[in-house]
Amino acid sequence: MNTEQPHRRFGPRFVVEQRKRYSKRPPENRMLSYDLAVLDEYEPWRIWLDEQLGLLPQTTAENFAANLWRDQNFWPDIIELAAGAALRRRGFNVEFERRWGNLTPDWTVVNEDGTPLALVEVLTHSPQKGTTAKIKAWHALVERLKQIPVPVVLTVAGDPSRPLQAPDAGTAKRIAQDLRRVLLSPLHQSAYRSQGYTFLLQADPTTGQAMRPPGMRTILVPPSNIAGVVSAQSVAAGIEKKVSKYRALAQETELPLIIAAGADKFTGLEVQHLDDLLRGAPTLSMQFNFGDSFIHHPIEIDPSNPPQWIMPSELAGVLWVSNEFPFTTAWRLNPAAATPVPLALAIQET
Repeated sequence: MNTEQPHRRFGPRFVVEQRKRYSKRPPENRMLSYDLAVLDEYEPWRIWLDEQLGLLPQTTAENFAANLWRDQNFWPDIIELAAGAALRRRGFNVEFERRWGNLTPDWTVVNEDGTPLALVEVLTHSPQKGTTAKIKAWHALVERLKQIPVPVVLTVAGDPSRPLQAPDAGTAKRIAQDLRRVLLSPLHQSAYRSQGYTFLLQADPTTGQAMRPPGMRTILVPPSNIAGVVSAQSVAAGIEKKVSKYRALAQETELPLIIAAGADKFTGLEVQHLDDLLRGAPTLSMQFNFGDSFIHHPIEIDPSNPPQWIMPSELAGVLWVSNEFPFTTAWRLNPAAATPVPLALAIQET
């Protein structure tokens, strides 16, 4: 007897279907959100998603559900749904993609009698094109090397002046064969060369001996392909474009225009970076992982003249959406807004 509720699009049946469909595929052929779709620890995420989709018109909810787990859609859809949820938490009703002439802002905030109170457009900061494919390619090599029964930790040496190219599937297979042979041999080395790549054996800094990871498998810490400068300047530019698109509508309706902004997890962007840009703080943020050799392209920084962003007057404020569950938000209101956000809507979350 099936006891699953009809509205649970991402309930137990969904998890079973995802495991059946993807569990035997190599990592490069899975969606990056696979763990979120199947692991028990992410059940609260899936319950939350079901709840949000249940508040949308049926056709809209079906479209979200059909496309949500694709790599290019996952974080933009999460940020979009989280923005709607944040507006509701403040006691308002919202309409999804209400048509205003030839424009359809993502959310229209309305009061109890349906009177529009604000226009909300969503912007998601995403990694550079191709990042997802590179991450998957390196992950595929990581999974192949896990099959080698030698407990060592490896990294990949790379040119610090340029990104290291990820191996294709055929190259990854040959690398795994080469490393299996040398790691199982009695010869002990600190560097292993294969297919144009150099793999370095990592040593424990306290003992000087080779690191021994948990279990009895080879662990590769690959380049992350997300190393580099983290700045909100591109987000500010994206917000400016959104404002340009909706400026006339906001002026015509005399409604505050809000941009709900968030970021894909792989960008490393947080609300602090937006705050730094709004203040003109002379700070530089970098993100990189243990396996990264290339960190960033050469950049010029003038600490005495840091970049600063001033919100356009047509923008009532930015509602920053966290990409950490349960996706809380933070207001950054525009003190010079032509039409400010209603006070009851501008409540800060803790």
